[in-house]
Amino acid sequence: MILFDGGMGTMLQKFGLEAGSCPDYYNISHPEVVQQIHKAYADAGSQYITTNTFGSSPIKLADYDLSDKVETIASAAVQNVRMACGDRVKVAGDMGPTGKFIQPIGELSFDETCENYYRLAKALSDAGADCLIIETIIDIQEMKAALIAAKAACHLPVICQMSYSEDGRTIPGTDPITATILLDAMGADVIGANCSVGPDKLLDAARQMVFVTNKPVIIQPNAGMPVLENGETRFPLGPKEFASYAPEFAKIGVSYLGGCCGTTPDHIRALAKALENVPVTPPPKVKPFTALTSRTKTVFIGDDYAPVKIGERINPTGRKKMREDIQRGSFVSVKKEGLAEVAAGADVLDVNMGVPGIDQKAAMETAISQLSMLCPVPLSIDSTDPEVLERALKVYPGRPLINSVNGADDEILYKVLKLAKTYGAAVLCLPLEKGNLPKTAEERIRIARSLIEKALAAGLRKEDLLLDPLVLTIGSSDSGARETLKTISLYKKEFGLPCVMGTSNVSFGLPARPRINAAFLTMAFACGMNAPIINPLDKGIQDAFTNAKLLLGFDPGAQQFIREAAVSEEPKEEKKSAKDLPPLEQIKAAVKNGEKEDAAALVKTLLDSGISSETIIKEGLTKAMTEIGDGYGAGKVYLPQVMMAAEAMQSAFKELKKLLPEISSTVKGTLVIGTVKGDIHDLGKNIVAALMENSGYRVIDLGKDVEADTFVKAVQEHHADLAGLCSLMTTTLPEMEHTVEALKKETPAVDILVGGAVVTQDYADRIGAPDYCKDGIAAVKIADRLTEKRNG
Repeated sequence: MILFDGGMGTMLQKFGLEAGSCPDYYNISHPEVVQQIHKAYADAGSQYITTNTFGSSPIKLADYDLSDKVETIASAAVQNVRMACGDRVKVAGDMGPTGKFIQPIGELSFDETCENYYRLAKALSDAGADCLIIETIIDIQEMKAALIAAKAACHLPVICQMSYSEDGRTIPGTDPITATILLDAMGADVIGANCSVGPDKLLDAARQMVFVTNKPVIIQPNAGMPVLENGETRFPLGPKEFASYAPEFAKIGVSYLGGCCGTTPDHIRALAKALENVPVTPPPKVKPFTALTSRTKTVFIGDDYAPVKIGERINPTGRKKMREDIQRGSFVSVKKEGLAEVAAGADVLDVNMGVPGIDQKAAMETAISQLSMLCPVPLSIDSTDPEVLERALKVYPGRPLINSVNGADDEILYKVLKLAKTYGAAVLCLPLEKGNLPKTAEERIRIARSLIEKALAAGLRKEDLLLDPLVLTIGSSDSGARETLKTISLYKKEFGLPCVMGTSNVSFGLPARPRINAAFLTMAFACGMNAPIINPLDKGIQDAFTNAKLLLGFDPGAQQFIREAAVSEEPKEEKKSAKDLPPLEQIKAAVKNGEKEDAAALVKTLLDSGISSETIIKEGLTKAMTEIGDGYGAGKVYLPQVMMAAEAMQSAFKELKKLLPEISSTVKGTLVIGTVKGDIHDLGKNIVAALMENSGYRVIDLGKDVEADTFVKAVQEHHADLAGLCSLMTTTLPEMEHTVEALKKETPAVDILVGGAVVTQDYADRIGAPDYCKDGIAAVKIADRLTEKRNG
């Protein structure tokens, strides 16, 4: 096993780095200290040394007014490794997170993020780094941007390490399998996890990764979760205990091992000793597979997996209401269709914005952005226009399907294939040529073969490709359906790739279309169809899927079939639509589904029906957010859905205040919030601030690195009811305690909320601030409880 080094920040603190100082600038101001640390790690057995550039991107250096020093710091950092260790180690150029979320969760654009990482990657490459390591990333969109930038900047190998919470997911909800599949498809050279938690928790993440990639896996855990003892931060795992997990990682097949926060040269030395006589077990070779991902979910497609439903209903063709909505810039019907399809069992949603006379690039970007926040399933981007596709790919936080490419125009084909490779998308190949609508299966096989060859030549893998057999309406040719079914069979025989088809095309122009579609789908399943594009709300289609899963062996014990058969034999009850629900339930559903337009519109309906504003707020809006919070706590709802629900709630509040001016100044309370002195991280604080504001609180955001006196003055000036203190760095925990003491002394009436990555309930109790908020949802709940208590 190859060893990396351990923590740099915690080591610098031992050498005198003060809270609030720039660790990266030590490359210039204290090179002897940085070199001493690098040498200690190399002497301990590290074969790769990571540069002291974790926060050296322009966005992070701006916190210290040093964004013009990216190249200078990067050059000094690489030189420090070389001077300390010579040629006995490889130099890994370090790139850490920006500390900001990318749109649509945050404000940072994808292009801005790419530019930020490009500059650091190029600086490290030009300075002579042997590889790049992108680490401690919690947002898969940020990792996606950083990896694209790194590959554009240089040809060095790129290591990608996500950071997972104790529940095994990143804060926005991405799991190791989902992240690994996307990063592998994008061309990451090594994939892994770092920081996060201790080695015990990352064992499971490592197991998941080696299950879905043949790329080397790297793990760099913390020395456990930090604790504060006698005013000092301590990481609980000593070198021996930390290293005791090394044989387990070797057994799993992890290729690279190192440490993160709290680890020292002694920890690396212990790793080396623990691995002296332990052979690394090569992980089982992963058989190529095809998968699509959203931010939070992976869908596998192929003969080894159950048939997949691709929903077809987000398509304005022949749908007047949706077309008119899109034309006027409203995506209400698009979101409603997406939610309805997911509720009906769709595994993937096909998204088409083919409306004449509009900016399809902007429309597709908006649709993909909003649907990716709202719906947990992967998306299929239905366009052949490279510009439309790229706008969508930039905002999509996963591995989508591009629907589709064909042989009609080689220039467009190669542009789309390049986009798929860059952004890690899968591609649906449609057997069409310019001026040729192939009628026979044999012609389609020839065209498909040509498309596959061109895709592979463009750098895509076979597992990036899916095949469409080309469904033509049976109304125009008696043999059309038969040739399509024959094509599916030949695809399987010739290429063995997954098949996707637009099922309903077969019945175009005929009566009783659902009947024909269901029959054709059943026949297609028998020929090897894997993922038809269908209407998931159609009962005949639902039955065809249930039957196919049973007959193809994907319904053990016929459990699903028996369950659905029993339901179908029950007396039919007409299903209520959202409009049939009681008024308050309607607005609750709108908030929970992130439908801000509907939530706002329903406020007037509720007021007109005689429901008071107080009831709307308490029984509608607040209850909806409570249920969303419960779902978040149970791991059934993730941060993007929470943010959308909060926006919907806020839109309803704004409408309520507009219609009832007398409550326009009414807020639940005022919150002063900031990260404590010495802490320049504000990602978590920003999430809390947004959720609190959208939940009806007036928020005074003091930013980061905030003095205790500044908190006190802000509370006094704004007559705040609540003060929120955040800390991500263990070194600033004493400052949190100091700030709590100052607030209690100077503003005893204010309720104090504390939170952050290193804060625990035990620590909060010890510093006399028991209202500990583990996340933004908890902050809202606790604030509501304190507000209710204060108001009697």
